[in-house]
Amino acid sequence: MRWKNLFTPVQSIEPSEAREFMARHPEGSYTLLDVRQPGEYQQEHLPGAKLVPLPNLADALEKLSPLKPIIVY
Repeated sequence: MRWKNLFTPVQSIEPSEAREFMARHPEGSYTLLDVRQPGEYQQEHLPGAKLVPLPNLADALEKLSPLKPIIVY
């Protein structure tokens, strides 16, 4: 599948590591991707997060920059 290539190499990080990464890098230098459902996103989400529900991810790949790190939650 094409989407696997976009996210290679993939590594898992702890929430604390994600916070540290975001603190060290300016907003816009990475993509914060929320793959939950719209209702969950509306209830609460991280500032700057882009909503792309997991079932729609394959259709949204072309809108994501492969040049920026992507943090998915």
